[in-house]
Amino acid sequence: MSSSLEISFFGDLRVTRNGKDVSLPASRKTRALLAFLVETGRPHRRERLCELFWDLPDDPKAALRWSLSKLRKVIDGPDRVRVVADRERVAIDVEGLGIDILDVQTRLRGGDEHLSIVELEDLAMNLDGVVLEGLDESGGDAFQSWLAEVRDDAFAIRKKVLQLLAMRSGDTRKWMRLWHNLAPEDARAFEESRGKPGFAEAQNILEGPGKREIDLPAARDQRLPRQTSALRAQRIGFCDAADGTKIAYASIGSGRPILKAANWLNHLEFDWTTPIWGECFAEVARDRTLIRYDERGCGLSDWDVENLSFEAFVEDLEAVVDKLQLQRFPLIGISQGAAVAIEYAVRHPERVSGLILVGSYAAGWRHLASPEEQARREAVRNLTEVGWGTENPAYRHIFSKTFMPDAENDDLSWFDEFQRQTTSPQNAARFQDAFGDIDVRDRLGLVKVPTIVLHAKGDQRIPLAQGRAVASGIPDARFVPLESRNHVLVDYEPAWRVGMDAIRDFMKEHDL
Repeated sequence: MSSSLEISFFGDLRVTRNGKDVSLPASRKTRALLAFLVETGRPHRRERLCELFWDLPDDPKAALRWSLSKLRKVIDGPDRVRVVADRERVAIDVEGLGIDILDVQTRLRGGDEHLSIVELEDLAMNLDGVVLEGLDESGGDAFQSWLAEVRDDAFAIRKKVLQLLAMRSGDTRKWMRLWHNLAPEDARAFEESRGKPGFAEAQNILEGPGKREIDLPAARDQRLPRQTSALRAQRIGFCDAADGTKIAYASIGSGRPILKAANWLNHLEFDWTTPIWGECFAEVARDRTLIRYDERGCGLSDWDVENLSFEAFVEDLEAVVDKLQLQRFPLIGISQGAAVAIEYAVRHPERVSGLILVGSYAAGWRHLASPEEQARREAVRNLTEVGWGTENPAYRHIFSKTFMPDAENDDLSWFDEFQRQTTSPQNAARFQDAFGDIDVRDRLGLVKVPTIVLHAKGDQRIPLAQGRAVASGIPDARFVPLESRNHVLVDYEPAWRVGMDAIRDFMKEHDL
C-alpha cells in the first residue's frame, strides 16, 4: 500500500507520513537542503549545493553525502525512492508529494471565486507563522536570497487571502484587522474607498486578476520575471543528446518561441543573476518564450563527457529542439554559438525562421590567427588547465578583460567567479581547443533565412573583421556595427540599447 507524504513550510519545516510526524535530522543545513530541493523541484549540480550550504574550509562533498543519507531515511519509502542522485546532480522526486505552500498557490491560481469562506478561513489560519522558521543562516547568501523569495511568496498569498475574507466574510472587522496588521497601506486604502464614488470599480480591481500588489507565482508567468524571480520562474528540463549526454534546458515567458544556442559559458541558474546576461534575456523574452540550454561540459548539463567538439555542440542544439518539438523559431547565436546556429540553420532550414548573430566568427583561432596569436592562445589554454579552479581569479581574469574590457570592476569580478562555477578546469581548456577548430566558412552561402549580424567595433575577443566576414558571406544578411569594445555587451552601455532595438526591429520586419 502506498504511503501519503506531506511537507509543510509554514512555521517549522515538518514532514508527515500517513498523518504522523516524521523525525527530521537535527542538522539545520540538512533540513534546509530538503526544503530547497523540494520547493525548487528540479535537479541541482552537487557543486552548486555544496556552495549553497557549506563553507569551503569544510569538506562540502562529504557533508552533502551525509545529508543525503539522512534525507533518504526521511522521505524515501518502501514504495518509492524520492532522493534521486547521480555523480553530478541531486533532485527530489516531488510527484505526488503534498507541499503546503505549493498547494495553496495552485488553489489560488485557479481563481478565488470557487473558494468558500470556510476554505479561505482555513487557509488564513494555516498560512500564519514564519515560513521555514529557524532555517535562517543555514546557508550562504544565495540560500538566503532563495529563502527571502519563498517568504515573499507566502506573504503575498496571506495578504491575498485576508483581503478576500475582509471583503466577503460576515466577520469583516476581524479580517480587516488582520489584513491591516499585515499590509496596512493596502487595507487603509481599501477602507478609505468604502462608500465613495468609484468604490465598486476599486473593489473589482482588488479582487480581479490584474491587482498589481498580489505577486503570486502565476502572475510572474504572465509578465517577465526579473533576476531572482526569473530564476525561480523558469522551467528546467533535461534531454539526451545523440551520444546519451544529458543536456539541461530552460524556458520562460509566453508567446512564440525564440531559441538561444549555448555559448561560453552558460549556467541556466546563474545566468539570471548576472549583470551581463540577465537583462538581455529579460528583454528578448519580453513577449516570447525564451529557450536556453547549457551545452555539454558546463552548467547543469553533463560535465564528464568524452566528446567536446563542434559537431557535439550542434547535436546538443538538435536534441533540445527535438525534445521540445519546436516547429519554427528564430535562433540566437552569440560568440561561438553563432557558428553552431549557422550550421543548424543550414541543416534544418525548415525550422529556423531567422538568425540573430552577436560577436560571431566563422572560423576559430587555429584557422585565422597569426602564429604569434596562436602561441598566446596555447599559453592561455595551458594556464587555464592548471589555474582555472583556484581561488585566485587571475587565470580567469584573462578572459574577463578580453570579453568586457570596459565593464565595471564589480561586473568583471562577478564574471571571474561565474566562470569558475560554470565548468571544470579541464573542460575550460577543452572548450578552447574546440573553439579553435570551428570552421563554417563554407556554410555561410547556404544560409537561406533572414539574418542580422551585430558586432562591437572594438571587440577585444573577436575582431570586427570576422563579424563582417560572417555578414558578407550570408546572402542578404544585415550588418550592425556597435560602438563598444566589449565582446559581451553590458546593459548600461549605449551599444546594448542600440543592439536590442536593432534586433527587435529585425524581428518585427520579418515577423519572426
